[in-house]
Amino acid sequence: MAIFLTKESKVLVQGMTGGEGMKHTRRMLAAGTDVVGGVNPRKAGQSVDFDDRAVPVFGSVREGIEATGADVSVVFVPPAFAKAAVWEAADAGIGLTVVITEGIPVHDSVAFHAYAATKGTRVIGPNCPGLISPGESNAGIIPADITKPGRIGLVSKSGTLTYQLMYELRDIGFSTCVGIGGDPVVGTTHIDCLAAFQDDPDTELIVLIGEIGGDAEERAAAFIRDHITKPVVGYIAGFTAPEGKTMGHAGAIVSGSSGTAQAKKKALEAVGVRVGGTPTETARLVLAQLETERDVTHS
Repeated sequence: MAIFLTKESKVLVQGMTGGEGMKHTRRMLAAGTDVVGGVNPRKAGQSVDFDDRAVPVFGSVREGIEATGADVSVVFVPPAFAKAAVWEAADAGIGLTVVITEGIPVHDSVAFHAYAATKGTRVIGPNCPGLISPGESNAGIIPADITKPGRIGLVSKSGTLTYQLMYELRDIGFSTCVGIGGDPVVGTTHIDCLAAFQDDPDTELIVLIGEIGGDAEERAAAFIRDHITKPVVGYIAGFTAPEGKTMGHAGAIVSGSSGTAQAKKKALEAVGVRVGGTPTETARLVLAQLETERDVTHS
């Protein structure tokens, strides 16, 4: 099992014929993703050869869906065109749109998230690495060869920390890893992923990676308290960030004590989440928690 993305998912790549789109489409195919087409109105009717597979290019998302039954799109278009790309995907009835593009104006993100919601389209991102269900499908830029299928669910604001935890826990493996992005406005949230992992029978433990700024992690803590029965282990990027500075992602803005790593750690620990001080310590906490769960099960 996995959340949001499975081996049955059929993926369109909006911007497939560009440099980044070409590179990552090849990597997605190598990971076993069923990439059924690209979208570029200027190259409709052509196809692109990726090793042993020719992927057709469609003039619109709607044409791609009608021809292939696609239910996922991955967006690799420049920031100025990202709003239109998501709007088009939502209009066409796509179920999931993964927006890799960074540098999208916040007002554009607000607009396309609101519009997608009216159409029933889930958006992941923007400014995110995407998501991977190891051994099944990979939609985005997450390296597919650093872990294996397993029973940990991972949701993260940070792309780099997603990769590090995947690698550190590669011997256990993951059901799905979701990089939700670190912009001030994102589509799918920590809470959305927590709820999905709670309902996934093959996810035994959830790893939540947050970062300084905003209150997403505090809201996730309240949701964990009220709705999550599976063990959760957390990490907050930014414990060493100097006070009063804007660090990293556009969303990582700290004001006074609000939004600090320590405040987020306190909120999560108050609802029973074990929070590591470093990514490596976080991985050790996951292993210890799994061992504890195993002992309880066998006792």
